[in-house]
Amino acid sequence: MLDLMPLMLERVGILVILAFLLSRMKAFRRMIHHEHGLSEKLMLIAVFGSFGIISNYTGVEIAQGNISSQTWQIEVDGDAAIANTRIMGVVIGGLLGGPFVGIGTGLVAGLHRMTLGGFTAFACGASTILAGFVTGFLWKRFRIKDNFSPWKAVLTGIFMECTQMGLILLLARPFESAVKLVELIALPMITINGFGTLIFILIIHSILVEEERTKALQTHKSFYIAQQTLPFFRKGLNEHSCKKVAEIILKWTKADAISITNREIVLAHIGAGSDHHKQGQTLVTKLTKKVLEQGKIIKAKSKEEIQCPNSDCPLQSAIVMPLQVHNQTVGTLKLYFLDPSLMDKVEQELAEGLSKLFSTQLELADAELQRKLLKDAEIKALQAQINPHFLFNSLNTISSLIRTDADKARKLLLKLSVFFRSNLQGARQFVIPLEKELEHVEAYLSIEQTRFPDKYHVSFDIDQNLKKVMVPPFTLQPLVENAIKHAFANKEHGKVSIRAYAENDQMILITEDNGSGIPDHLLRQLGNQTVQSNDGTGTALWNIKKRIEEIYGSAGAFHIKSDENGTKVTIKFPLEMKGEVAV
Repeated sequence: MLDLMPLMLERVGILVILAFLLSRMKAFRRMIHHEHGLSEKLMLIAVFGSFGIISNYTGVEIAQGNISSQTWQIEVDGDAAIANTRIMGVVIGGLLGGPFVGIGTGLVAGLHRMTLGGFTAFACGASTILAGFVTGFLWKRFRIKDNFSPWKAVLTGIFMECTQMGLILLLARPFESAVKLVELIALPMITINGFGTLIFILIIHSILVEEERTKALQTHKSFYIAQQTLPFFRKGLNEHSCKKVAEIILKWTKADAISITNREIVLAHIGAGSDHHKQGQTLVTKLTKKVLEQGKIIKAKSKEEIQCPNSDCPLQSAIVMPLQVHNQTVGTLKLYFLDPSLMDKVEQELAEGLSKLFSTQLELADAELQRKLLKDAEIKALQAQINPHFLFNSLNTISSLIRTDADKARKLLLKLSVFFRSNLQGARQFVIPLEKELEHVEAYLSIEQTRFPDKYHVSFDIDQNLKKVMVPPFTLQPLVENAIKHAFANKEHGKVSIRAYAENDQMILITEDNGSGIPDHLLRQLGNQTVQSNDGTGTALWNIKKRIEEIYGSAGAFHIKSDENGTKVTIKFPLEMKGEVAV
């Protein structure tokens, strides 16, 4: 019995080596992952059936209690038997591929064993076929691909070996020889086949784990690339942003060239073939035009399929993917390869994932652009509401001063030009420096204080270090105008103070007046919605608050506090939005 152990271990080693070599083959790995099709099932039967046949040929011959070290069994004597690892391959095939694979593998290995002869030929063949049936139907219960449990597979293999021993005792004749054989081979075969099954199932598991790890890495890479390209795709499809995106993709993929197009021209081409695939040229490859028409991913595995008109083009294969915004194809992303073998399944899945992520980024960029345009429209609507009335009053004031105080009229005219220049600048800029917003306020006040001298006083307390901090345009001027128009309507000698100071990495901007205050029923609505009132609609306050929320999110704040002693509006901005002075 002990003499049989190392010989059986050698036989298991042969199958384990074969299994390891197969695990390195792409075709076998694909079968393990996609065993549902008929062709894959037939291939699994062929593979694991071959393991059974090899086990039969390499079995250890047992004749009248003597162990033969012969390594290749072509024909077994009538009074002899074989100790082998046949059950191991059948068990793995059944547990991995299900009933069809299990039964098929059992039939191949079992019938082959019967052809070799020996007094246990029928018993061993029958037990092998039975093992295929049993393990095939245990497939659903164990699901070793989904729930890794190697010991279940090992115990199944041990059970089927024990069953084989039982069938030898039941079917093999003479019975005395069967008993002696089982006494000799039972422990070595059960032990070694159980061990071999464990090694085999660990190899299968390593294939599954490696695939999952690869998918995880590809997903991580996809999101990393998407994160790197987001700042550029947020600007939409243009030559500058697409060139930066193409450089990033080329760095993080196996592709030899990256190209991005819109529907008419090449926006960027980085890498091989850039001597004739040039930025700004009209689309020339028929493959790209086909993708734009169909809106589907197309793979070219040869130079002819790419259909580049340049005969010297080095590009040999490509993956061309549509970039879509709101289900409309707006461009393409192309990964080119000099060696078609580099365009493997992993790179294809990565490219397809990037295509979807980039399409989402472009949709977000489009949504952001639409939102910005909407905000600009709101600002322009606010300007249209303010400007005509203000212009009419300003011109009247200036015209009345021309004969009495021409110098003052000239200064007011300059202030009026500053006011309207600030309006135009604010319409063009998303944010402007605080000092520009203060110029807007001062220009407005110069004209209003000429119209209503000594009616109110405005004071400024501005931290000089904050004048470069970027703020949304039309933030202060509407607040000051509200105070002048509404707070002091029935009050003389009003006061308005404007303060700006830094606190906890934020700029605090406060506009405060000593006017008559805002009624409680209006205070709850102002800033959150427009209102119906004889004094106005609250559009300015609502617009300011909404823009702060859109630009700064939770980092910004807008609060109104009011009582019979006056109104205080507090705005908070993050200090990091510093920039150059707008011009």
